[in-house]
Amino acid sequence: MSKKINILLIYTGGTIGMVKDYPSGTLRAFDFNKLVSNIPELSQLDCEIQSVSFKDPIDSSNMNPSHWVAIATIIEKHYDSHDGFVVLQGSDTMSYSSSALSFMLENLSKPVIFTGSQLPIGDLRTDAKENLITSIQIAALRENNQAVIKEVCLYFEYKLYRANRTTKINAEHFQAFASLNFPALAESGVHLKINRNYLLKHQKNKKLKVHKTMDTNVAIFKLFPGFSRELLQGILNIPNLKALVFETYGAGNAPVDEWLLSDLQEAIKKGLHIVNVTQCSGGSVIMGRYSTSEELRKIHLIDGGDITSEAAITKLMYLLGSGVSHKSFRTIFETSLRGELS
Repeated sequence: MSKKINILLIYTGGTIGMVKDYPSGTLRAFDFNKLVSNIPELSQLDCEIQSVSFKDPIDSSNMNPSHWVAIATIIEKHYDSHDGFVVLQGSDTMSYSSSALSFMLENLSKPVIFTGSQLPIGDLRTDAKENLITSIQIAALRENNQAVIKEVCLYFEYKLYRANRTTKINAEHFQAFASLNFPALAESGVHLKINRNYLLKHQKNKKLKVHKTMDTNVAIFKLFPGFSRELLQGILNIPNLKALVFETYGAGNAPVDEWLLSDLQEAIKKGLHIVNVTQCSGGSVIMGRYSTSEELRKIHLIDGGDITSEAAITKLMYLLGSGVSHKSFRTIFETSLRGELS
């Protein structure tokens, strides 16, 4: 007789964990210890569900790397006793959190599924129940006594995405997230269809390694027509700044003003890592395709390829926190570590 699959819910805060108190109209926190009694459909899943909540649940706008470390630590603590993990948080920063966890959890061999909702779990038209039920079902999927999903994912509105490929694209629609540069890993319709060809392959016999040092000496600068030299220098001269996500136009293009190129080159010479990332939702940086990006290639900006800004900033925090040498930093960033780059 096979043992029951154990799934751990980690509630950090967010809309999905709220229920409406109808007499007063206010929202209050949902008691996840009474999950199955409130959502009886969960009893149809052949798994045991336990839950742990942040002592003080937070709005996802307040999410920061210390909370990512807390989530990673909970997973580390329960890794041997549980077969899968579902992390519940607000959707606003979910792409950042889930991207960060993908880097922090090295050699992951079990599913970590982030989900949330646009409406509270007790609302009449809520998306919370479907997102939660299907996330648990996906986390419990097994084949030959092995987890089917072995990576950090994000599930929202019938689609499972690789977490570090996602971006929040809508604040009002139930379909709040997109993964424009990588196909969905699974789709939930009448049947749950897993797109196996796209799943991350796990290296066997490697133990989970949890990285808990994230260096936040990073910044993002988004180009716009008319930005000034003073603005750029204000960013480049931030004390202790170690890395910058440089959000360029289109396929990695930027103005060819001499001052811009010389300021960037000077910053790179002083040791700043500058990553060229497109500000388009989809597509890739291809430095050298146009003359406006050839100059950036010449001064050795790191090529962000088709990485999202969320994955780029969290990958920088992770690599800086891991003490990667300056010499090998560029090569490692341009290498796909958790499927974040094509």
